[in-house]
Amino acid sequence: MDLQGELIEHPYSVYERLRDTAPVCRITGTDGTPAWLVTRYEDVREALADPRLSLDKSHAAEGTYRGFALPPALDANLLNMDPPDHTRMRGLVARAFTARRVEQLRTPIRATADRLLDQLGSAPRADLMAAYAGPLPAIVICDLLGIPEDRRPDFHGWTDALVAPDPTRPGAVKAALVAMLGFLTELVGHKRLRPADDLLSDLIAVRDTDGDRLSEDELMSVVFLVLFAGIENTTQLIGNAIDTLLRHPDHLALLRDDPSRLPAAVAELARLEGPALLAIRRFATEDVTIAGVTVSAGETVLLSLSAANRDPARFSRPDTLDFDRDTSGHLALGHGIHYCLGGPLARVETEIALAALLERYPTLELLESAPQWRRSLRSRGLKALPVRCVAAPDSA
Repeated sequence: MDLQGELIEHPYSVYERLRDTAPVCRITGTDGTPAWLVTRYEDVREALADPRLSLDKSHAAEGTYRGFALPPALDANLLNMDPPDHTRMRGLVARAFTARRVEQLRTPIRATADRLLDQLGSAPRADLMAAYAGPLPAIVICDLLGIPEDRRPDFHGWTDALVAPDPTRPGAVKAALVAMLGFLTELVGHKRLRPADDLLSDLIAVRDTDGDRLSEDELMSVVFLVLFAGIENTTQLIGNAIDTLLRHPDHLALLRDDPSRLPAAVAELARLEGPALLAIRRFATEDVTIAGVTVSAGETVLLSLSAANRDPARFSRPDTLDFDRDTSGHLALGHGIHYCLGGPLARVETEIALAALLERYPTLELLESAPQWRRSLRSRGLKALPVRCVAAPDSA
């Protein structure tokens, strides 16, 4: 079934139809090859934790959808690995994203948010994606990795090229990968000469003192993934959350009156309008039956997180924004051993981004009647978020 165009233009209505009529559906991927799309909550949740559905592309049969290709130096990352390699790699990075470490980052994240809003000031027209939702996660992740300020290019141009490729620019994806690989190669070389107290220096030390724990390609790949996912996913989560709140003024007022509701609000916003439409593709290592449909060994399975999160069998009135909803079990950040490593940081960044924005701007108005969504099968994100913002008198 060729649903690609419909899924890009109207994902939620297509997912609703598929949940009712074809919960495991054969579709055509972005490269023209086939894959199975799974849309019901229970099926998606179970499949996310099924060890027979591998992230390792070596299990992919010829002619099946594999996702976009990465050069070897960027391909050895957690999104292409199963245990035990996945366990080893995740353990090397996980300590940077513990709940305790993330809580320690609240103060510097808030300082960054306030600085960005100082630069924004009051504006008759501003793009909050370019001025706020994009720069905030980029600065946080670059600080975490220890990337010097004078070595921070425009990451969003690269991530947009990979996640939402422009069909009029067929060479943009390759150019973005070449540029990113060149940047990371130079960055790792710089850090080897000038190590500091940061995640990148720690990973380089592991690589250089014990090559059995981390190969050079794995080092490059894990830095690529932390940088790419840490910026892309959080940028879109913040942007989607702001846009959704501005289109629900009653809910916006609730948060202005009671900021303590922000953690529950962010969880619900992630469920309703999270950035990941699909989990990373998986490959069946043997014949697997999902909802009565047999997926043959080697075939690709796409698990729709957003379809699952709007399944009425799991969440009542799923298309409605409800801060009082029990969101436990939502799949916006995945499930099982591949649950998003940076999830706690993304939630905290989004809470702080919203809190700072609402405190600074008692008047914040959308300037477009409809959202400007990027064209992407796997990621839900805004191209722009034009607003008029009037700062409070004491913050001007």
